[in-house]
Amino acid sequence: MFMLEYHHAALLIHPANTDSQKYIEGDSMIETGIPRLDELLGADIKKGSNILLVGPPMSGKEVILNHIMYHGIAKNEDAIITVNTREPGAHVLEWFKENELLSSRIGIVDCVTKMTCNTADEDDNIIVANSPIDLTGIGIKISQFFEKFLGIESIRKIQLSINSLSTLLMYSNIKTIYRFLHVFTGRIRAIGGIGIYVLESGIHDIQAISTLNQLFDYMIEVKSEDDKNFIRVVGILQKPTHWFEYETDGANIRIIGD
Repeated sequence: MFMLEYHHAALLIHPANTDSQKYIEGDSMIETGIPRLDELLGADIKKGSNILLVGPPMSGKEVILNHIMYHGIAKNEDAIITVNTREPGAHVLEWFKENELLSSRIGIVDCVTKMTCNTADEDDNIIVANSPIDLTGIGIKISQFFEKFLGIESIRKIQLSINSLSTLLMYSNIKTIYRFLHVFTGRIRAIGGIGIYVLESGIHDIQAISTLNQLFDYMIEVKSEDDKNFIRVVGILQKPTHWFEYETDGANIRIIGD
């Protein structure tokens, strides 16, 4: 959990103690797949963690999310459940194909296509929800993929991502979003998976975000300045890491400098 406050128009996030990690104390760790960052953190992100991925528009959040998904499925043999409120599921699946990651371990909840088309095709990788407004329907679709991966295919390593919470907050109040997220952050903790939730910074009410923040264990923050991309992590160490410049090469991310 984090406590938040505004300072000079910026969002400061201070790690607060929480008991939510006690049951996995001593459990194995996970990696972001960004080698230099994992080295600096000592791979200290515990299994069962829920991570808030925050940054302003056009700051590279999706690049980081895609990289973690790539690392999860290509290196860790995770199953991926990704909820997308920004682009059709077919476009998301195409990204996996372009990176040679087409697999039965990919599950996409498409919250966009039915808003623009009367019909939407589904397959083993894509299930279509009505819209970002339909949280009940989205929750059912997520649960269907959990049942498929955990129950039918017996895959224990699952990564859940939601891109983005900001879109969901446009259509539903904070209490509804909290209840929705509480179910799935709890499920991620219970199975020792990883959850990543994308949020636009600077556009939401600070008290509302403070409410949601109780559900998350860590935060990855990204920003862009002078055509350069930067990343830091909050909540693992006593203080936030400093900002690391990074560059991208396809689905790979490399930290520049120390």
